[in-house]
Amino acid sequence: MNGMASDVTVVITCFNQAATIRQSVESAFAQTCAPARVIVVDDASDDIETKEILSVLEKEPAVEVIARSCNSGVSAARNTGLSRVTTPFVVILDGDDLLEPGYIEATRAELSSDEKVFAASSWMKTFGALTATVKPTGGNILPFLCRNCAPATCMFRVSVLRQSGGYDESMRKGFEDWDCCLSLFETFGVDNLQSRVSIVQKPLIRYRTAPASSNIVSMNSRLDLLRYLIGKHQDLYSNHLENAILGFEKTSIDRLALFEATVKNNPQIIENCDAVRSFMDSPSFGDGGMAAAVRIESKNARENS
Repeated sequence: MNGMASDVTVVITCFNQAATIRQSVESAFAQTCAPARVIVVDDASDDIETKEILSVLEKEPAVEVIARSCNSGVSAARNTGLSRVTTPFVVILDGDDLLEPGYIEATRAELSSDEKVFAASSWMKTFGALTATVKPTGGNILPFLCRNCAPATCMFRVSVLRQSGGYDESMRKGFEDWDCCLSLFETFGVDNLQSRVSIVQKPLIRYRTAPASSNIVSMNSRLDLLRYLIGKHQDLYSNHLENAILGFEKTSIDRLALFEATVKNNPQIIENCDAVRSFMDSPSFGDGGMAAAVRIESKNARENS
């Protein structure tokens, strides 16, 4: 028999997700430590089927459905749900993702055992367009400067999340989760390296993937969104400028190394892919691109000699 986590509420946001919202709610109640309440925030869905499913769900004794009158984005929906939370911990979940049964028990243990941990999550098992295990790292502020290191599905200390201002409702193109984490770190001071996000090293989130999903599409606006984050959290980036620059550079080096290894092991890509052929004909300069091209051609020359 499942236990209870009377100090945890799950907030699930929904917009036209008739095919998935029931499963998300069921995954919250199927926990080894079930939450005290599930709040579903409907961000003004306009399809009848979603509305019908939500009308059934709200009859459940531990489910509250909040229907927003206009679609304002996931940040506004999450803030609406957060305003109704009365427990010390809250799990934020999107209406097309699922929790594995041990998620609340494991993340709650991380928060309960260390007061420096203000948020906790886990690895993710993706399904849909991609089947993989994604392993976010969490950590203190330093790795978060150059990338988001925590999933959108996360358990937070409610008091800290409210103190940080919650989610930025102006961010409707993505990266609102990353921004939220940066704001949370700022509540402890821009130089504080003790506060952190903890990640359980098990895939306890089932994360739905699709080419048109918001997290994928947001990467098309990555530079503009990053410019906004740096401007908004200017003191944070100024105080840790060296770590931020080196973090971005490490990502660039790692991606270039992956590209180089791929082309070395599959030299036919040079002729079959216009983008790779263009790179080899005119490699980038000053970022390791030319060095990678030299090593690729040298390997090909040795093998053909």
